[in-house]
Amino acid sequence: MVRLTIPRLLFVALVGALVAYAFVYGPRLSDSSAHATTADQRKSPSVKSSPEVHAVFPPAGQKFIGIMSGEGPYNFSAVDTFTQDVGHEPEVYEFSQGWAINQFNASLINAVAKRGMLPMISWEPWNYLKEPTEDALRGYQPAYSLENIIDGKYDSYIRSWAEGIKSLGYTVAIRLAHEMNGYWYPWGIFAEGQGNTAAQYVEMWRDVHNIFTQVGATNVIWVWSPNIIWNSFTDLASLYPGNNYVDWVGLSGYYGTPGMGDYQTFNQIFNPTIADIRSFTDKPIVITETAATDVSGLMPRWITAMFQELPEHPGIIGVIWYEDFDVVDWKVVDDPNAVAAFKQGFSSALYQVQWEPGMVPLESVPLGGSSSPSPPTPTPSPSK
Repeated sequence: MVRLTIPRLLFVALVGALVAYAFVYGPRLSDSSAHATTADQRKSPSVKSSPEVHAVFPPAGQKFIGIMSGEGPYNFSAVDTFTQDVGHEPEVYEFSQGWAINQFNASLINAVAKRGMLPMISWEPWNYLKEPTEDALRGYQPAYSLENIIDGKYDSYIRSWAEGIKSLGYTVAIRLAHEMNGYWYPWGIFAEGQGNTAAQYVEMWRDVHNIFTQVGATNVIWVWSPNIIWNSFTDLASLYPGNNYVDWVGLSGYYGTPGMGDYQTFNQIFNPTIADIRSFTDKPIVITETAATDVSGLMPRWITAMFQELPEHPGIIGVIWYEDFDVVDWKVVDDPNAVAAFKQGFSSALYQVQWEPGMVPLESVPLGGSSSPSPPTPTPSPSK
């Protein structure tokens, strides 16, 4: 038998206290601290949050609805009015940034993310303040030819954006040099006097992408976004940088652009181009710009048809509405009947998704969709 001397009694008491702390009080304190931390995070969410388990956006089998407005994150009034009228805030907010004017500004992008919307940046290599007024020359800016970008004249600018995007700590979408199959931007292969080619466009895209990779800016959803086929050029595959350089495919297409008087449904506008795209890539498709004019009073009908036809397209994961005025009025909120049509369509469970910082992009979709007859040749989308 061990003799219980005073020193031994003190030692036993100390061991007992340590055991009690380790197995009783310690876990309680830890749980209390965890609950407090979670509560604090709910009260003050950070756009730099990075969950251990990354949720996918949008969830498989669902679609997001986004909007684009002319003022971008400098003024959210268009988003606020749209949200109030249709009863649901968009999950994606698209806005433009031009290389000649806009330096990287984290506060602008964070302002979008803090509202619970994925920032999608239409990143445009030109000076949008100096767009020529003559229609045929709208894309004439020799300083921003594809050759100049390939030659490295804008590498330092590109790198500054790559470093800035990397610092955000969450994923954003970049829609680089969109509608390249047109003439109305300096990077377009039909831009007058620019000397651009399809091969140069692919090289430019890969060069920009590679700079981001070198910097370590891997938190980008790369959105390759042509206009719907609008002229005799149908070789979109020659403009495609490759699946290793693209995450989502975007498309621009409108009902009611000047010169397009015949009514066309969503399917009639987009199906021919989607069929062509599916001949060379199975990447998820986002309608990165669409809208319907209300000049002839058919906007509500078009919106209703759009929401009816979208479920036929499992490969389309989102639609972004151009909520602004450009030559004609494209705004849903200016027509009560259009608001009602959008509100009804948007209320479907198919579109009840949520974006949060830390989510990763949906990267694969089932192939398939409708096969509506080819429409008459559509006209280009309005420039932004």
